[in-house]
Amino acid sequence: MSLRDKLLKNSTLEHTSLLETSKIYSKKDVIPTSVPMINVALSGSIDGGITPGVTMLAGPSKHFKTGFALLLGAAFLQKYPEGIILFYDSEFGTPQGYFKTFNIPLDRVIHVPVTDVEELKHDMSVQLAALERNDKVFIIVDSIGNLASKKETDDALDGKSVADMTRSKALKSFFRIVTAKLTLKDIPMVAINHTYKTLELYSKDVVGGGCVVAGTKVKLADGTLKSIEDFVVGDFVQTLDGDKEVTAVWNPDTLVDGTPERIEVEFDDGYKVVVSESHKFLTTSGWVNASDLNNTHELILSAP
Repeated sequence: MSLRDKLLKNSTLEHTSLLETSKIYSKKDVIPTSVPMINVALSGSIDGGITPGVTMLAGPSKHFKTGFALLLGAAFLQKYPEGIILFYDSEFGTPQGYFKTFNIPLDRVIHVPVTDVEELKHDMSVQLAALERNDKVFIIVDSIGNLASKKETDDALDGKSVADMTRSKALKSFFRIVTAKLTLKDIPMVAINHTYKTLELYSKDVVGGGCVVAGTKVKLADGTLKSIEDFVVGDFVQTLDGDKEVTAVWNPDTLVDGTPERIEVEFDDGYKVVVSESHKFLTTSGWVNASDLNNTHELILSAP
């Protein structure tokens, strides 16, 4: 027996093979939709479409993200008459009529209500373990952004209002577990998420994360201080580029990552602030994430 054959025989993993015959790197299944521009957005080609693995649809509320997901699911069922949609539902805002609008037969949709991240992770792990590579299943999660963690639910039942540090880790664990299995078993999954506007000098859309912890004071345009959790749309804050109006507010309870990893930053005058690892500080060398700050950075605290 050659060394090559010995290594192949001794492998304990199901999909071990020669690279030239690997199913993982064979031509991926492509499911085209009836909308050419969606095919372009998904694959860069008018003739393309959605492929196995994770596809995230993220955007503000009321932007028809579920409709796009069902359009993709309908295309899958049209290509595979034996196909099934596995619909994980955390929002319960998609009535049966919505499926009928996209010509999706209700008897080809398995509806799975989920209330927390751990339920989703467990059930999908069990389903993926039982599926074979030739099973035609299309998974929709509507939505990732609306799922609580089990700890959040337990804390609510116990009357606790402490910040939950487990949700972000649970979601990251979920994607680590399912991403590889989806690709190995040739299964496409669409996860719906939400975006929010940051309250920075130049606002941008973010899918998840956080900025500063509750209780952090921010200076208003009139010079008074206000806790970050008390801000409302219409407040004006001081920035290095003049007073700016708050156009959106959000908090860790509404973010996909929940409460992110936190970092305490201490200034040379002894003042401390606790922020997320991705919160940006303006320094003489430009904007720097909190996680990348060190004692060589000089912060810009007022306009020149």
